[in-house]
Amino acid sequence: MKIIGLLILAEFYAVYIGKMILQKRKGIQTDQMAKGKQKTKIFYIELTMKTATYSVVAAEVLSLLFIPPYLPQTLVAVGVVLGFIGDILFTVSVVTMKDSWRAGIAENDKTEIITSGIYSISRNPAFLAFDCVYAGLLLIAFNWVLLVFSVFAVTMLHLQILQEEMFLSKTFGAEYEVYKSKVRRYIGRK
Repeated sequence: MKIIGLLILAEFYAVYIGKMILQKRKGIQTDQMAKGKQKTKIFYIELTMKTATYSVVAAEVLSLLFIPPYLPQTLVAVGVVLGFIGDILFTVSVVTMKDSWRAGIAENDKTEIITSGIYSISRNPAFLAFDCVYAGLLLIAFNWVLLVFSVFAVTMLHLQILQEEMFLSKTFGAEYEVYKSKVRRYIGRK
């Protein structure tokens, strides 16, 4: 199961890095986290989120490689399913976003609001995908240190969502507010 956990992680970040490379070839800087911003609340949330998301990956890899299985096989199997759901959600999310996808708030980039496809049932499917992968890998390679790192990363991702929602409201105005009134933050329509 640990090899499957590593595969889940590899697939997720292959999509992430692959999308960044494709966008870079078009002159788009995908990673906007804590870059080019004044030292505001957004900057510190993005910097902490970046630290959290990098740290949790290290904790996941170390847990998968060096810590013996702890949870019952049923929970580990649930973790595998959650992890692969996260991989699929993330892939669909970044493909649907096309060149509007960014990691962090792109204050100076002109992007489009995407409300179709997976975004018609979740305002934040990529963040939901991160959460699924984190929860899945936690179940596959459970330990208390990984739990702390995972909870911290999920919390920081949620704070990032709140910042992005404020930014999107300012950027897209009524169009975003209408969308927000119809589609839930994580999953479902209102």
